[in-house]
Amino acid sequence: MLANRYATLQPDRMCNLYTPIRTAAEIGRLFPAHDRTGNEPWPDDAYPDRLAPIIRQGVHGAEIVKARWGMPTPPTYLPASGRDSGVTNIRNVGSPHWRRWLGPEHRCLVPVDRFSEPGADRKPVWFASIDGGPMFFAGIEVRGWTSIRKVKDGETTDDLFGFLTCSPNAEVEEIHPKAMPVILRTQQEWETWMSAPWGIAMKLQRPIASGSLRIRA
Repeated sequence: MLANRYATLQPDRMCNLYTPIRTAAEIGRLFPAHDRTGNEPWPDDAYPDRLAPIIRQGVHGAEIVKARWGMPTPPTYLPASGRDSGVTNIRNVGSPHWRRWLGPEHRCLVPVDRFSEPGADRKPVWFASIDGGPMFFAGIEVRGWTSIRKVKDGETTDDLFGFLTCSPNAEVEEIHPKAMPVILRTQQEWETWMSAPWGIAMKLQRPIASGSLRIRA
């Protein structure tokens, strides 16, 4: 029963694979931010519970850092072992578990070159912007969270992130009819997500306009 309840947090392997923008220098040209990564290229694809780049609010303004993909799981859904593999994508922002991280101080931008949804044969179908322009997922993050991510490692303290999801647009719905990531394309959307009160920023949790994405080999 517990496994079934936990499955509702991870909707059918939805978008658990994407490709980040390659370096912090490229990210910084889109959204000015201090690089805290050393501008070293990261692995081509991002997987759950691995490190990936995000833009978050730092002491001296926006900063590019690496964080572990997977926000803390609601305690109700944790197994008896206490292992928390993390929640990669979040839709029910009305839940008290997520509401504490919806303010600007916990919001982040997740730079993405392309993202995948599982096709009928379970192989990834990749999506990119139709015009080759930049994309960010609307993310949330928490810093210094102590949990057991892997039993063999015991407790670790990590900076974590996940991103919001919404109903799919026309292109994604053909492949995955349940949901898609919240995608932000414009400077105004990026600024709004990073700084606006929740009553304004929440309106960005909606599908990107149909016709904005293409399937990419």
